[in-house]
Amino acid sequence: MTTPPESVPRERRLHPVTPLRRAWAPVAVIAGWAVHDPDQAQRQLMRLTTTVLLAALAAAVLGAALYGFLSWWFTHFSVTDTELRIRTGLVFRRTAHIRLERIQAVDVTQPLLARVAGVAKLKLDVVGTDKKDELAYLGQEEARVLRAELLARAAGFAPETVHEVGEAPVRQLLHVPARVLAVSLVLTGATWGTLAAALVVPPLLWFATHSVWTVLATALPLLGAAGASSVGRFVAEYDWTVGESPDGLRIDHGLLDRTHETVPPGRVQTIHIVEPLLWRRRGWVRIELDVAGSSNSVLIPVAPREVAESVIARVLPGVTVPATLARPPRRAGRCLPLWWRGYGIAVTDTVFVARHGLLRRSIALVPHAKVQSVRLEQGPWQRRQGLADVRVDTGANKTVTARLRDASEAAELLYAQADRALTGRREARPDRWMA
Repeated sequence: MTTPPESVPRERRLHPVTPLRRAWAPVAVIAGWAVHDPDQAQRQLMRLTTTVLLAALAAAVLGAALYGFLSWWFTHFSVTDTELRIRTGLVFRRTAHIRLERIQAVDVTQPLLARVAGVAKLKLDVVGTDKKDELAYLGQEEARVLRAELLARAAGFAPETVHEVGEAPVRQLLHVPARVLAVSLVLTGATWGTLAAALVVPPLLWFATHSVWTVLATALPLLGAAGASSVGRFVAEYDWTVGESPDGLRIDHGLLDRTHETVPPGRVQTIHIVEPLLWRRRGWVRIELDVAGSSNSVLIPVAPREVAESVIARVLPGVTVPATLARPPRRAGRCLPLWWRGYGIAVTDTVFVARHGLLRRSIALVPHAKVQSVRLEQGPWQRRQGLADVRVDTGANKTVTARLRDASEAAELLYAQADRALTGRREARPDRWMA
């Protein structure tokens, strides 16, 4: 008995403003050539008359417009019962077949100009790929509807019912006020460190070299780093909202560029609770994530610890953050004076917990089911002191380390954690959306 062939899907085009975005490609090539060899570019321009220069400019504009239109015209996408297809390419054709069950996140982003034009970009995180496929640009409503359809199909709903399912409801869990975000950035050591370096290093270089170019080459990157760690983070993390829906945690943020992200359930490999020194008096923490195959890294930019832990409980049901962690033995100070006090570990029924850092403290929580491998390492000085490190590797290609443990304790921890990882994988919940 043969199965009936899949019906031919309806192909759709991107929003009509997309050619304006793609028309910049030829202009960028010309600009890149001019920047690469400015002297040659200036000599070529000096040889041209005003008439020829205007004609060349008009030809460049028309060529860019034609390229943008044709690249838009030859780009189509369609959704079948099993996959999302994206056909692109003006000269060399490319067709991407994205299996719906492999989609783990669908994010909607709106740069400032896209918000003005009423369009949005759809980005897809797919298991097993580092680069995100995207559809840029779609109308705001079309992007929202398509996102809901892809999420529903990825969850396993029948194709004929996905439009009835619609977008999953969202319940708000957390909102970060702008004032709290601004104060947290002021109390971040990295902001003051880069700003101090930008104010101190250039004058020292001037007295040493008397070279304006050397000073500028050093001062501008330092000022840019200070701005990125303060103003840049405020703009990116403004109006940060975390909501819970059946398809995962929804994260909305951004002052100029709005981003709507999804933390896919079951894909979180590690949760990091970060406590900068100046935040501890206020009881604030920052929550960061390691998500397999995804660029999502921040869950909460700043929040009271008890609020943050309640959100962690939604990401990892049944997980609680241990109140106390065991420090290394005192002889660890011979390997790492003073800083050894910042290390600690704890193991619960659900997670492996490791802490590091004295000034900027970070606590990593790894669910046992996400542990890919466990290793024991000893340097020559550690062997002499009877110490060892236990490294836990996760599915996000990251490692969490329990440092400077007693050698016998580390050996027991190695075998016990391997057993816990095996048991955790057998009992783990399925990595399905809306499950």
